Amino acid sequence: MAEYFKLYNENPNERTIKQIVEILRSGGVIIYPTDTVYGFGCDITNQKAVERIARIKGIKLEKANFSFICYDLSNLSEYTKVTSNHVFKVMKHNLPGAFTFILNANSNVPKLFKSKKKTVGIRIPDNNICRAIVKELGNPILTTSVKSNDEILEYHTDPELIKEEYDKLVDAVIDGGMGKNVPSTIVDCSSDDIEIIRQGAGDLEL
Repeated sequence: MAEYFKLYNENPNERTIKQIVEILRSGGVIIYPTDTVYGFGCDITNQKAVERIARIKGIKLEKANFSFICYDLSNLSEYTKVTSNHVFKVMKHNLPGAFTFILNANSNVPKLFKSKKKTVGIRIPDNNICRAIVKELGNPILTTSVKSNDEILEYHTDPELIKEEYDKLVDAVIDGGMGKNVPSTIVDCSSDDIEIIRQGAGDLEL
């Protein structure tokens, strides 16, 4: 049975955040809110937890397009190679926000994913709950969206229904209110040409 935590985006409870971070540090998998859709998350440094999320999603880890949630841009150099000042300025201007920026990965990323991944997605959502979790944890969390089996809705939006479906597969579900049904805008910044490869909730300002 997954633990169920209710948090408010305006002012996430510190004690609850600490409890969630303890779950992550012990290799747990959580479902949590972002500024777009709900996501699965784990500590990116925990290989077993990363593999668990791949199993839950039914995908091979080496083929997975997982992203990281960072608290701010200070983590970037640990995992990515930003190609230019222009890319950095665009990210700084648009974040926190509903974007996934695809950047060239440095040598730390393939070790995490047991793959030859050349790129990695970086997210800094405009959501205080997930950013507070990352800040308390001290490093990024892996993120991948919680899809719905509903033919009409592509993504789950109700945290109570999410808990019902994934109760036995994850360690905690964080209720941050109703989620959205539109994912982040994906922006490819792996070369000097910035390209939107999926238009989602964010409107990119260049």
